[in-house]
This record gives sequence, C-alpha cells and structure tokens, in this order.
Amino acid sequence: MTLRSSTNLTGTDNGLCRSLYKAMGYSEEELTNRPVIGIANSWSTLVPGHYNLRELADFVRKGIYRAGGTVVEFGVISCCDGIANGHEGMKYILPAREVVCNSVEIEAQAHRLDALVLLASCDKILPGMLMAAARLDIPTIVVTGGVMQGGGMFDGRKSDATSNDEAAGMYHAGRITAAQLRALEDVSCPGCGSCSFLGTANTMACVSEALGMSLPGSALIPAVWADRQSSAYEAGIRICQLVEAGITPRKILDERALRNAVRVVQAISGSTNAVLHLSAVAYEAGWSGSVMDLFDQMYHTTPHLVKVNPAAAYDMEEFHRAGGIPRLMERLGDLIDSTALTCTGQTVGENLKGYHYLFPDNPELIRTRETAYGLHGGVAVLRGNLAPHTAVTKPGAYGPHLQRFRGKARVFNREEAANEAILAGTVQPGDVVVIRYEGPKGGPGIREMYKAMKFLYGRGLAEQTALVTDGRFSGTNNGCFVGHISPEAAEGGPIALVEDGDEIVIDVPAGRLDLLVEEGELARRRAKWTPPPVQAPRGYLQCYARWASSAAQGAVIHCGEEEVER
Repeated sequence: MTLRSSTNLTGTDNGLCRSLYKAMGYSEEELTNRPVIGIANSWSTLVPGHYNLRELADFVRKGIYRAGGTVVEFGVISCCDGIANGHEGMKYILPAREVVCNSVEIEAQAHRLDALVLLASCDKILPGMLMAAARLDIPTIVVTGGVMQGGGMFDGRKSDATSNDEAAGMYHAGRITAAQLRALEDVSCPGCGSCSFLGTANTMACVSEALGMSLPGSALIPAVWADRQSSAYEAGIRICQLVEAGITPRKILDERALRNAVRVVQAISGSTNAVLHLSAVAYEAGWSGSVMDLFDQMYHTTPHLVKVNPAAAYDMEEFHRAGGIPRLMERLGDLIDSTALTCTGQTVGENLKGYHYLFPDNPELIRTRETAYGLHGGVAVLRGNLAPHTAVTKPGAYGPHLQRFRGKARVFNREEAANEAILAGTVQPGDVVVIRYEGPKGGPGIREMYKAMKFLYGRGLAEQTALVTDGRFSGTNNGCFVGHISPEAAEGGPIALVEDGDEIVIDVPAGRLDLLVEEGELARRRAKWTPPPVQAPRGYLQCYARWASSAAQGAVIHCGEEEVER
C-alpha cells in the first residue's frame, strides 16, 4: 500500500518535514509506518450543533490509533444559520459552504494527508465537507455531531429554536404575551446538537448516511447520547480500514448513491436546500447528470413515509428511536439501490441486512409503502413562465389544499421589507408575497426567507398566503412557498418583472409556477428593466456574486467552461 504521506514523510531527503512533526511530539514510527489521517473539525462555541465536536474528535482519535493510524487535526470554519438569520449575516451562509470545501481541500493537499474524518453537523458546513470529500477523492468518513433534543411544550408540540420566531409573530398579532414570548427562549433549546426539527442540518445528516458517507444509523443519534461517542470511535477504526482497502469517495458517490440520497429526501420531505447541496456534491464528484431532474423524477415515484417537525409533532430524537435512516431505507425496499457501496466497505444491502435496531418500531412515524402519507415525495420541482429554469417547493410541509394556489402579488425587493410588512399586518389573505433580488448573485448569497414564513405562521396567515422568491428556505418552514427561482431577478429572470397586483399561480400537481401577465406586457417591462448594482461589501461576497452559478446548478462557484478536469 503506497501512502500519499510518504511523499513528504519518508526517505533521507524529507528530514525537514519529519522534524516539524516531531516538534509537536510525533514519533518516527507514527510518521513513517502509519497512514496520516486528518480530522477536519468544525468545532466552535458559536454553533450549538458543533459544540460537542471537540469531544467527539477525541473518540475518533482513539479509534484511529487503535486501528493503526496517525492522527492530525485542523479546524474549519462554521456559521450558525439561526444566529445569522434575518440580517446581512445570512448573505455569508451559503457562500461559506465553498470556503469550508476549499479549506479542507487545501489542508489535505498541502500536507499530503492519506485520509480524512470530517466532523460537522450544520446546514452548510456538512455539505461543504461532502463537496471536499468528492473533490479530493481520498478515503473519507463523515461524523456528525448529533441532533438536539426537543424543548418545552409550545403550540401543541415540543418547541425548537424556530418556535421563537413563530411566537414573535403571535406576539405581534396579540395572541401571546411578552412574558410568554420571553419564557420560550429559555426552554426551546435544552442542549447542544443540530436543531431538533427536520431542517437542512438534519436533512443533510440523513443525506450523508444515505449516500454511504456516514456509518449506518449514525445520522440522528442525539448529541448528548453515549452512542454518539461510540459511533465516532467506530468511525476512527473504519477510516483505517478504508485506507487499507483503497475505498475513496468517488467509488461511493456514484449515481446509485445520489439516487438513494434523493429518494430518502423525498421520503422524509427533507429541506429544499438538499437540492442545492446534492447538486454541488454531484458537481464535485464529476457526475454529468442533473440532480434537479432526479428530484423531479423521484417526486412522482417516491411515497412520503416520514413526517416529523415541522410536518408533525415528532422530533428528530423520536425519528432516531423509530429506526432512523436504516428503517426508512428498509421500508423503501426496491426503491433503494442496495448495491451501492458505503464507507463500511459493504453495500447498502449488506449494511441493512446486518443492522441491529436498539428501539421498537414506530409504524406511525416511519410508515410502510402501503400505509404511506402520500404517493408523492416531499420536494417538488416547478417550471413555468415565472421559473423558466426551475423552482423548488416542499409540498410535504403543507396540505393538498395549498398545492394549487392563485393570488395577487405583493412585491418586495429585499427580505427585510417583506418582514416589516408582514409584522405590520399589511399582508392579507390571498396575497402571494414575492421577495426578489435574493438569489446567488442578487443577494448575494441566496439568503433564507425563513423569518417571513415564520411571521406569516405567527400571524395566522400560513394557510391563506403563499411566498415565492429567488432566495431559499429553511427546512423548518411550512406553508405554501416556492424558492430557488431560476433565472434569478439579478440576472433578468421573469421574477424581476412582477408588479403588485399581478396574479401568480402555483400548481404543484402540474409542476407549474406561472405569472398571469401577457407576453407583450412582460416585453414592455423588460425593455425598461436595468440590472441593479451588486449588493455586496468589498471582499468575499463580491467574488461569490461574480462567480456563483444559478440555484438550478447548486449555486457553486464555477471556474468556467474551460475549467481543467480535476
């Protein structure tokens, strides 16, 4: 077995590199006779989903040393969507995904690491790590930090972080008191972990397991459980076995894995952000197909088997107790490609056959195909004259009566203006709130319109209004919403031409999003339209606004068609 690290750690001419490692206490035997395995750790005290990763790194380290590897560890940035939400900071969240990916690549390549264990949990950090794994193609396992447990009861279910924004809407509508609002924030997040609902963080943990990049059953173990630590220890052992077997991410992240991941997202009605992230992972893995088309196809052929918060009162800990992703994949049966390779060195089918469930089945939480909540998946792709290239919605988060919605546009050029109007009570039943210039280039950074939906919910309008945007949404949003509209407004997409009072039709069963305005009138409006200046401060956001692809392509940074193949 030839190790990458031998390039700079073996031979008479590499004394300098060995000397620098020895300055940190490494021995000759550790440097020359073992694979050097990097732990990419996004631990911080800024993000509750990452707060326990320093502890988990110790268990990964123990597993690696037991299996004969040498451990090196480095830090990776992490940002919290919840803390960044509703202000200018959210513009940095999706672009941070590219920085995470690039920083892992740089560390692994500069130091010629033999393998990686990627420690992450939250919304853009975990996808960035998966992108790096696909790009580097050295043996890799993903270890997530685990889910947060549910909080105190509020509005008929266990509360979570987003309950605070729903409560803010209720307060402005006079439905709760200031004291009730303030009390909620002390009980809604009882401990560390990725937020207890099926948002992007937990969706992507499920995706990582479905792709075969995380150990079976590990996606949803609560952050505070001992099983989380033992799973990290096992990952440390497994990564050494992957090095020995020569199993790298691109042997795992093929079309079979991508199809399985999309199938799982559809079956659980996961976050619409999964479309962006799986598109980006597929791009880094060199897959030439369209993830957007996979979502479109599988929406029609995947039964909806799981409902958890925000679609139901169950939280992620209860999903784990019910059997998590292994039970779900087992229930999906022949809709899952059981021949796909995983980070255990075995196939999906072999993993499922040998899987041991710790808790009793909950057939109400994870249903069978015969008792499914619905015959269609939870994430739908729409097209039409308002979204010529595609848009994305999540019918799994709202009832059938909202899947055909016709209303009059209330147009806002920024998220903040829409939020102010909703809280002021000027948005009325039957309105379609349009928030534009929030795409990858226009935002820049394709911010989440999470607060707008939560404020509509809090004011009792979630069942009577809709929201369409070239921005995106959090996985916890419910109500009728359509995001990722491409082309975006900043690139002259039709959403830039919408005016107050125009009628918009959302028709999920037909896969349509249409603006009911004559083509001649749209042509007149287009002739008067001029591109707005980029709303980006000097620095990274200007670069992202210049080079980011559309949401339909994953909002990744493209180097251009002339890009040299990796």
